[in-house]
Amino acid sequence: MDNFMAARSQMALSLGFHIIFSCIGMVMPFFMAVSHFLWLRTGNPVYRNVTKAWSKGVAIFFATGAVSGTVLSFELGLLWPTFMKHAGPIFGMPFSLEGTAFFIEAIALGFFLYGWSRFNRWFHWFTGIVVGISGLLSGVLVVAANAWMNTPAGFDVVNGKYINIDPIKAMFNPAWFSQALHMSIAAFAATGFAVAGVHALMIMRKQNVGFHAKAFKIAAIFGVTASILQPLSGDVSAKMVAKTQPAKLAAMEAHFITRPNTPLIIGGVPDVKNKKVDYAIELPGLLSFMVHDDFKTPVTGLDKIPEKNQPPVAVTHYAFQLMVALGMLMMALGLLYLVALLKKRSWFDKRWFLKLFIAATPVGFIAVEAGWTVTEVGRQPWIIQGVMRTADAVTPMPGVAYSFYLFTAVYFTLSIVVIFLLYRQIKMVPVIYDKDTPIPVSA
Repeated sequence: MDNFMAARSQMALSLGFHIIFSCIGMVMPFFMAVSHFLWLRTGNPVYRNVTKAWSKGVAIFFATGAVSGTVLSFELGLLWPTFMKHAGPIFGMPFSLEGTAFFIEAIALGFFLYGWSRFNRWFHWFTGIVVGISGLLSGVLVVAANAWMNTPAGFDVVNGKYINIDPIKAMFNPAWFSQALHMSIAAFAATGFAVAGVHALMIMRKQNVGFHAKAFKIAAIFGVTASILQPLSGDVSAKMVAKTQPAKLAAMEAHFITRPNTPLIIGGVPDVKNKKVDYAIELPGLLSFMVHDDFKTPVTGLDKIPEKNQPPVAVTHYAFQLMVALGMLMMALGLLYLVALLKKRSWFDKRWFLKLFIAATPVGFIAVEAGWTVTEVGRQPWIIQGVMRTADAVTPMPGVAYSFYLFTAVYFTLSIVVIFLLYRQIKMVPVIYDKDTPIPVSA
């Protein structure tokens, strides 16, 4: 494995693990805050127990997210020094602000975890809200930095020098909003279905049903709402990609030949050599309509992109199709949940209904990984779209392949530890929270 492939593989591995930790860390505090609020309003101790149980999970993922995020920050400098040399001064602001949000999140989480019976009840609840908001803000800021790589702004390149740097313009680049919106909703959908699936399993096993039923409902409502909203954010994101990265869109759709009445392709096997897609379902004019709001305007195909600037079509297309398929699956399950909530409440006790949510536990995170693959692979061969090639940014340091093998072992070990901690936490819930928590006089 040469340096280039080893560096890319190590970065992909690190991001692949970190994105799961960070998504859960961003979203779980909001689940925790809702259950806490319900306890404060109703006095039902089950909600307090759910809050305490989820707070342990938040702490676990905060710690693992902090570790994996720190590794990524070092990898950017060590594996991609040319990139950081030029890009660091330009998009350093969102990373600096992300660090600030991280410290606020850490302080607020400490207050929340150790504030039971010590703070005013509503102030204690507010610290949990701060954990969620600061975590979500951290995610948005990191995605803004990635969006800059897709739609670079806030600088000029003159004779190989990066001048006229405007960090505000760089941070609020053309794609920052669409990417941040799409990623944030995806995090809520993925985490909502994953948490709901775990609690559905406990309900089906008849273990602490009252506890898990309330937790299931909170998580499912978050996941269902996000899954129904996600296609709307996907449309916003796809329109931005069509405008700013036509090569990526063409690879996503395996769209080889520019033509009017451009069809939307569902499925299929791209044949890059012969510039066609086998076994695909084509919906005439629909891609034109989705991009241009009419059925006839051509959508730029790969034939208009120099071959040296074309992304890997097969990987991008398959990842995009997988992301969309799983997103539609979650939306369908979300609509089924709404039917159950509004008209068929008896379904909540049915094994087939619970099994659907159990089966959907990993679906959201698979979709997130597929979407991130589209974002990163679809930008190739650029590390900064249209400005710097990935091959020109990689480190000349020898032995990168060995660090890749080392980090692979580290991340898989970390994942096993996280799974063990979560499994132990689930087994302990809610027995360890059965004792009443005294309420402070100041409340």
